[in-house]
Amino acid sequence: MLQAKQDLLVLAAKNGNERAYVFLCKYYQKPLLRFSYRLCGDHQMAQDAVQNGWLKTTRNLRKLEDPRAFKSWLFRAVRWSTYDLLRRSKKHEESILPEELEQVVDESSQPQGDEQNIVNLLKQLPAIDGQAVYLFYLEDMSVIEISDIVGVPTGTIKSRLNRARNTLRSILMNQQAEGIKP
Repeated sequence: MLQAKQDLLVLAAKNGNERAYVFLCKYYQKPLLRFSYRLCGDHQMAQDAVQNGWLKTTRNLRKLEDPRAFKSWLFRAVRWSTYDLLRRSKKHEESILPEELEQVVDESSQPQGDEQNIVNLLKQLPAIDGQAVYLFYLEDMSVIEISDIVGVPTGTIKSRLNRARNTLRSILMNQQAEGIKP
C-alpha cells in the first residue's frame, strides 16, 4: 500500500470512518499474524495477541499524531501483546497436565517447500536477529520502522541485520559443504 493512501486511511479512521478502519484491519491482519506467530510459535496465541493489539490500537487511535507511524505503532502493539501472553502462559504452564499440552495443528497453515526452508533458517538465528530479518525482508519495513517497533536505535537494527546475514551465509555455506539441500 502506498504511504499516502495509508496516511489518508489512518486519518479517516481517526475521524471515525469505519470503512477506512476495516480496510486497514484487513490489510494488516495476515502480516500481523505472521509476525506474532514468529514471536511465539503458537497459532492460537498469535491470534489472541493480534486481536489484543487491534483492541489497543482501536482504543488509542485518536492519540496517534503522525499517521506515518501507524504501521510501526500497530506492530509494536502486537509485539507487546504477544510477549504479555507468553509471560502469562509460562506462569500457568506448571499447572497444566502434560496431556493437555497436545495441540492439533492445521496442516494448511504450515509452511511448505521453500517457505519451510526459509522458516528453518530463521529459526537458527537468535530471536533478536530473527525479528529484524523477518520485519526487514519479509514485511518490507525500513530500519527506522523496525527500530520503532523493537525500541532500539537504528544502528542496533543495522548491526542485527548484518550479523544475521553473516550467520545465515555461514549456515548456508556449511550446509553446501556437507551436501545438505538448503
